[in-house]
Amino acid sequence: MLDIKFIRENLEIVRKAARVKRVTVDLDQLITLDDRRRELLQKVEAIRGEKNKASESIPKMKGEEKQALLDKMKSYSAEEKTLDEDLKDVERELLKLMLLVPAVPSSEAPEGKDDSENVELYKVGTPPTFDGFTPKDHVTLGEELDLIDIPRGTKIAGARSYFLKGDALLLENAVMRFTIDLLISKGFTPFSVPLMVNNDAMTGTGYFPGGEESAYKLERDDLNLIGTSEVSVTSYHRDEILTEEELPKLYAGYSSCFRREAGTYGKDTRGLYRVHQFQKVEQVVVCKNSEEESQKMFDLLLNNAKEVLEKLGLAYRVVAVCTGDMGQGQVYKNDIETWMPSRNGYGETHSCSMFFDFQARRLNLRYKDAQGKNHFCYTLNNTAIASPRVLIPLLECYQNQDGSITIPEVLRPYMNGRSKIEKRNKN
Repeated sequence: MLDIKFIRENLEIVRKAARVKRVTVDLDQLITLDDRRRELLQKVEAIRGEKNKASESIPKMKGEEKQALLDKMKSYSAEEKTLDEDLKDVERELLKLMLLVPAVPSSEAPEGKDDSENVELYKVGTPPTFDGFTPKDHVTLGEELDLIDIPRGTKIAGARSYFLKGDALLLENAVMRFTIDLLISKGFTPFSVPLMVNNDAMTGTGYFPGGEESAYKLERDDLNLIGTSEVSVTSYHRDEILTEEELPKLYAGYSSCFRREAGTYGKDTRGLYRVHQFQKVEQVVVCKNSEEESQKMFDLLLNNAKEVLEKLGLAYRVVAVCTGDMGQGQVYKNDIETWMPSRNGYGETHSCSMFFDFQARRLNLRYKDAQGKNHFCYTLNNTAIASPRVLIPLLECYQNQDGSITIPEVLRPYMNGRSKIEKRNKN
């Protein structure tokens, strides 16, 4: 959420932000409601001032003069009650609009309508070549090695569902644990988080309003399944005032994640690229409200994700996400896309986002500086690793002519020293 003062003083900038982010919000109505709010506040304060004066004068009065002032106090109270009710209604409507206002994207973010207009910044690594055989996709490899069962997943849970079996599960656990250990070595605190959260957490992190169609709602309990541990971890300090000395907070949330993938019918229907349930390690940073500090943390998060891929030996590219492909609260965003032979191209595996104080204002997340002044924190997040999507390049890029899969060296300690996944007897 933006500061109303900032919106009023930079209305055209905010109007452009809504346009380039493809967000619909009536800013003129917002200003009208804020004007009305200010007017009602002035009237309420004026009445309270008159009531205070009357309260001081009444003890000194007698007879009719005192009764007249008491009657006036009653009328003041009745008017104040009416104004308070009107003020609450206006503030309620104003908040609805305020929650729709997008963050202003950085000047570094390219303008564009959707992900087709994201801008490649650079590539790292060389995509593998396969001499002497035609590479198979991860679905075929998974079926032949008895690692993945999509038909049975679909049978019991519908489209975009799957089973990981045997060595696929071990490989997933290995890459998750490897990533967590790497982040711990860099000072991050790992979290196991609530998978069900209230609406305040979803609103505080910017997923509501606007993202309801993508979330699984547990109607009976009025809770939501998280689509990323960012929701739980970023909300961890909601309504708290931290100290400047304890910042930045470096957190890594490990969780199952759930997304309805609303609006993607017919897109990426084969395999494990776009599924409803997945595992993810999410980096979250809470830092002081400095653009310089935010950029420093952004680079840290992005470099951690890049290091994971480089140690896994996977080729990738980094893109600057355009305004039309950014979320409501994101100020700047880079995606990392990893080479996937079956796509004959790069597929998104990581997203790194900076929010400035957009989430912190919604969460009422602040810190006290050395002078005792309170400020809203800045927040950032980035995928460290997500599975099963990362299994696509791991299986496809490391496949061998005999049908086996070579296990990357950094994962072998997590798989009992094994160097390959090979065909076994089915159970």
